[in-house]
Amino acid sequence: MKFALLFCAIGTTALAAPGALPDADEAAYPAIERFVEVLEAVRKRHPDVDKLAYERLVNHALEGMLAGLDPHSSFIHPEMARQMEENKNLNPELPSLGFTLGLRDDGPYVSAVAPAGAAADAGVLPGSSVLEIDGRKTEGTAFKDLLGPLVRPPGETSTLLLKSPAAPKPLEVKLVHRVVQQRSVAETRIWDKEKGIGYLRLATFGSNCAREMEAALDELEDNGMKSLVFDLRENGGGDLNETVKILGLFLPPDTAVVTTRGREGESGEPLKTPARQRRKRDYPVVVLIDRMSASASELTSGALQDLKRAKVVGELSYGKGSVQNIIPMGGGTALRLTIATYHTPSGNTPHRKGITPDVVVEIDEKSRANFLKRCQIDTLNPEERKAID
Repeated sequence: MKFALLFCAIGTTALAAPGALPDADEAAYPAIERFVEVLEAVRKRHPDVDKLAYERLVNHALEGMLAGLDPHSSFIHPEMARQMEENKNLNPELPSLGFTLGLRDDGPYVSAVAPAGAAADAGVLPGSSVLEIDGRKTEGTAFKDLLGPLVRPPGETSTLLLKSPAAPKPLEVKLVHRVVQQRSVAETRIWDKEKGIGYLRLATFGSNCAREMEAALDELEDNGMKSLVFDLRENGGGDLNETVKILGLFLPPDTAVVTTRGREGESGEPLKTPARQRRKRDYPVVVLIDRMSASASELTSGALQDLKRAKVVGELSYGKGSVQNIIPMGGGTALRLTIATYHTPSGNTPHRKGITPDVVVEIDEKSRANFLKRCQIDTLNPEERKAID
């Protein structure tokens, strides 16, 4: 009877869903029937009966369903949802290690892995259970007490015992903490005084980064800059409002630069550059991107490219141009779900395809490694720093 009610609920939801779906509403019934068939077969035959509660099996199935949509959607288990409800300031992201810690019925796990971070480079997979942290078992430890030991200075090492979904046995992984840029503008210089070529590297689109960047541009201009190399390589994005303000440093006031499109088309008014511009900047700009330039970096480079304000040079970018919302669900669970995509002035979206540079440059692995070292220069010894400089 309860599964008959489930079929009814699914059918009602499907009828209410907007947009063109790839199959008819009636396709829900055989699909759900197959799910229930597998669910009951697992409950009937699997020897580990302590893992066979309906709640657990369905929640883990939902985790797989959300993970199969895109890298940015995820299922929030009730254990994690409770932590988020009890502590509104809880931040499970660990940027120095490049992953997000989650919580489910069987304990802490890696809920997301950031591109090009320490975890990604070590081959850590989302869904991996975290069994030990620096030799201490995680079982029975409060979630907030797990996060503390994983926040450490750059250059230090955290040792994790992980059970990957792709491996039969737990594996010890050593991750070296990387520098987390506190300032968005990581580096500025005049490259060529005679020609007036300036260079600015933006590491992230953090809070107040537009004001930070404007001050850096002022200083470069006062020192004779007549053209700018704007480096967004390895920049994974950040604050959308700051992105629009930064575009306002190079584009006329009230220029439409970003639109959002959901299942039913464009959502609301386009985002525009600020109505006032303190200093007009019309000198040539070249934007550098690479395969790890994502999200706000792609919107910035894409908008400047579309509006013929800059040349974009480098590699095809990462391909993250989407909007996520936290949606509370039944049973104390929630979804982090992609609900829309961002679009540049031409209507193009970087979502799943990236920004194609005007000038494509192949970056060899040696050059990439040297640039990554430069981004993490505070963790290098004096000899390594000298070699990079």
